Amino acid sequence: MEVTISNTLKDIVPDFKVGVAIYNDINISDSPQMLKGRLRMFQELLFFDYADTDIKAVPAIREWRHTFKQIGTDPNRYRPSNEALLRRIQKQQYINYIHSAVDLNNFFSLQYKIPLGIYDLSLIDGHVELTIGNESDHYLAINERKLSLENKLISRDKKGAFGSPYVDSQRTSVTTKTVDALQLIYLKPSMKVEEADKLVSSLAKMFQQIHGGDAAYKIIH
Repeated sequence: MEVTISNTLKDIVPDFKVGVAIYNDINISDSPQMLKGRLRMFQELLFFDYADTDIKAVPAIREWRHTFKQIGTDPNRYRPSNEALLRRIQKQQYINYIHSAVDLNNFFSLQYKIPLGIYDLSLIDGHVELTIGNESDHYLAINERKLSLENKLISRDKKGAFGSPYVDSQRTSVTTKTVDALQLIYLKPSMKVEEADKLVSSLAKMFQQIHGGDAAYKIIH
């Protein structure tokens, strides 16, 4: 499977880059207590760190809000998922445990202040393109809402859009039955490729430590 960035997106955000990790023969289950404990403790620490902070002023959040604006998305109405998570913690609305893959993605997102997506490879049809949605792009999101994706950053396969750093679709969502997965790491455009490679390598190794199987990753830019 090939992952590409459309020329439309490149023209608007020339420094756009994304980490792509593919996992095979993994075992997704209820999160181990170690992960649950780290996720809860980290959220509590973040609450104290950001209790009186303007979330929009956090550098990584500010950069992703700017990227949304470049694409044509109003970040005050459609917040990047990394900002949405941090705002929940600021209100002490701590994240519920789902399963090991989603919980680890949430941990990564909070730690590095970037959006991430995780998708069931068996439910993706053909190659994946990251692009900007148009009026015909929509899907039923994991929050049960039918979402219009016009002027939003999306990932798309032959069947249409399935992911976004705003909120992902139900169609390709990962479950405990998933054995092969695609992870998209929405890196800060300003991040150097060398730094991005180290970050994605670290994420992939930790994901593999918890889920087993095989992992391969690369940076697309």
